[in-house]
Amino acid sequence: MTEILKRENNKVYFDITLPKEEVKKAEVVAYNKLKKTVQIPGFRKGHAPKMIIENVYGKGIFLEDAVNELLPKYYEEAIKELKLEVVDQPDVDFDENISSDEDVVCHFSVFVKPEIEIEKYKGLEVEDAKHEVTDEMLDEDLKRQQKMNARSVNIDDRAAAEHDKVNIDFEGFIDGKAFPGGKGENQDLELGSGTFIPGFEEQIIGKNIGDEFDVVTKFPEDYHAEEFRGKEATFKTKLNSITVEELPEIDDEFIKDISEFDTVDEYKADLRKKLEEEAEKRTKLDREGNVLKKIAEKVEVDLPERMVEDEVDRTIQSYNQSMQGQGITLEQYLQMLGTDINTFREGQKEQAKASIISRLIVEKIVELENIEVTDEEVEAEIDKVLGEYFKDDAEKREDMKKMMLETNKAAVEDDLKARRALDILVNENKFVEKKEEKKAAKKETKKTAKKER
Repeated sequence: MTEILKRENNKVYFDITLPKEEVKKAEVVAYNKLKKTVQIPGFRKGHAPKMIIENVYGKGIFLEDAVNELLPKYYEEAIKELKLEVVDQPDVDFDENISSDEDVVCHFSVFVKPEIEIEKYKGLEVEDAKHEVTDEMLDEDLKRQQKMNARSVNIDDRAAAEHDKVNIDFEGFIDGKAFPGGKGENQDLELGSGTFIPGFEEQIIGKNIGDEFDVVTKFPEDYHAEEFRGKEATFKTKLNSITVEELPEIDDEFIKDISEFDTVDEYKADLRKKLEEEAEKRTKLDREGNVLKKIAEKVEVDLPERMVEDEVDRTIQSYNQSMQGQGITLEQYLQMLGTDINTFREGQKEQAKASIISRLIVEKIVELENIEVTDEEVEAEIDKVLGEYFKDDAEKREDMKKMMLETNKAAVEDDLKARRALDILVNENKFVEKKEEKKAAKKETKKTAKKER
């Protein structure tokens, strides 16, 4: 039976004993593998006796391989027996002069998931994060729809003005020399959008189609490409065309064209319902985050570095996937920000620590509240998820369900438990307005009262 010898912070120390009989058997296996590759003078390759190989290469040659072969199995069994949630690779040490004539004692130390204590998690006053749906939000959506359905109209009877869309050719020069990335042909640009470096777009305003002119401006001091920072550049530019957006009128006919509804009111009513559902979800998520942040203020925990690094790895992987979806690499994205991967990693560590502590808090709430889920609830959750992806393929849905129950059941259970813990945190705490808002409201009341006098 394996026992924990010592626990320091989040590091656990324990011994594993490898029975000498098992070690001897593993030595034979190691010998049979190694002898095929060893050439000993006087013996055919693969036929040198074990004792002869040990005399040539040292007595411990097979013992080391034997121990390495046995350790993973015994280590996994010990972790299960001790019910440890390890977060890093273990360190292992041995006594001097170990031998297969005796049991081999292995001294292990490994970092485990930290235990936390929570003073209070109910009856707290927490900053609210309620999201409201306003008429302005509905109007903004309609304006976006209007812009998406705008018609481009060519302009040839006036000069370029702010908010026009222009098409230009340009080539940039620094100290009279063209520079990489400074040339573009048939480039579309909305004047006033801030797409180009400061001072560029303003110098196109007032120019006519066919005009060729110089745009002289400076690269910003914080420009992502260090070699261009603060340098003056001259862009030889030609204005090819000017277009403006002709916006459709927002009326019932427009609504019929862009949606399944017949009137503006019907469209807005449906939109409000959808936005309110989304606002409700965002409110719940933000309230959960605010409660966790409030509880975390009182939590003292020393996180193993490996846990933090793993969390940062997950963050970077998420960024990678997001950037790939936009057609660029993470390295290119970081270059645009004027940073590198090491600086970026370091900058993610505080958020990584906060995320880990939040998870530890949720897990502790699950424990304190004795939250359990049934097999039926797990199956129902899997059915719900798979139903969204395999609506019309019952056979595929059942195959996937079987696979998830075999491989992902524990993860689904943990997710359901976490959701219930978060529900408790939201329902059992009081959400209040930001203090700044309260003060502002009081000041406004005082001013009004004075006027009434």
